[in-house]
Amino acid sequence: MWPLRARTGEGSTAVDVTGEIVHWRGPSPFHFVRLPDELAAEVAEVSRDVTYGWGMVPVDAAMGATRWTTSLFPKNGGYLLPVKDVVRRTEGVDVGDVVTVSMEIRVRR
Repeated sequence: MWPLRARTGEGSTAVDVTGEIVHWRGPSPFHFVRLPDELAAEVAEVSRDVTYGWGMVPVDAAMGATRWTTSLFPKNGGYLLPVKDVVRRTEGVDVGDVVTVSMEIRVRR
């Protein structure tokens, strides 16, 4: 069950994620917030209905006053929420900071 269903109504995919910003130094360096394991398991359950390939799950995200569109990235049995550089700069956050991001899975119509 999504943590905010009680507040947003049954079936909602809106949730707040709190976590540390980490820097991934892969072939394409990026910054992420790792979803808690329990939430990642819930995302995995709905991923087949919303993924557009490679397990990527499209979401609308917001941190502070900044909103962006991205996709959850599957990694090591969990999911990473990408935090774009422009978002980090605008909100004044960096690697190691603990942030709260509101996100909602985009359902294809």
